[in-house]
Amino acid sequence: MDKGNTLILSFHVATAPSTKRNRLPARAKAQAHQLQEIRVCTNRTCRRQGSFQTLETLSGIAPPNVAVKSCGCLGRCGSGPNLVGLPDGIMVGHCGTAARCLEVMISLFGVGDNSKSSLDALALRKRADLEFEKRNFTEAELLLSQAIDLKPFGGIHVTFKCRSLVRLELGNYSGALQDAKEALILAPGYTEAYICQGDAFLALNIFDLAEHSYLASLDIDPSIRHSKSFKARITRLQEKLACVNTS
Repeated sequence: MDKGNTLILSFHVATAPSTKRNRLPARAKAQAHQLQEIRVCTNRTCRRQGSFQTLETLSGIAPPNVAVKSCGCLGRCGSGPNLVGLPDGIMVGHCGTAARCLEVMISLFGVGDNSKSSLDALALRKRADLEFEKRNFTEAELLLSQAIDLKPFGGIHVTFKCRSLVRLELGNYSGALQDAKEALILAPGYTEAYICQGDAFLALNIFDLAEHSYLASLDIDPSIRHSKSFKARITRLQEKLACVNTS
């Protein structure tokens, strides 16, 4: 059996239901073990007080080892938006502004300092998202590069992933690959960065490493095998391999 068919076969085996997986990098496993968490109440009262905006801001400035999730009522209704920091169970109220979100992130987890670099970087990333939607990829890349240059304590792994996506659209495949790798250095368990890395390898016609990256993303989040976008990626990989095998 030739190499191309081996790759296709190995993917089908890997995407079948399995009770044992060994591809997840050790760094990703270690990070998962050290994961801390913020849960933001999005119940009725806190929602009216702006908890969805709080959730978005905290998610945007969180370092890789801090997960930000929504949750139900935490009590203390009327003093929201309320959140709890885990694993210590520290309750925090009145977290309704971006500045307060930054203060909470620093006080709960001792990350960064009291500078605004993370908030400024998040604002640049949001602007880049809008430019990306309008297909202004050059402008989006510039904004994301400015965000990275600010060296924020949190969210920079997401910014590298976003710039990887932009560079793929611009045809800068080596740059996209480097950005995906940077994101994975910062966040070894980052599913979307593995997918970006796979896309870059696929664009560079490095099929075995593309497959490896896609399988690594599956190890972290097996549910993505059901997504249309992930299936489309595997179809493209198989089509490229078929062309190589018949040429």
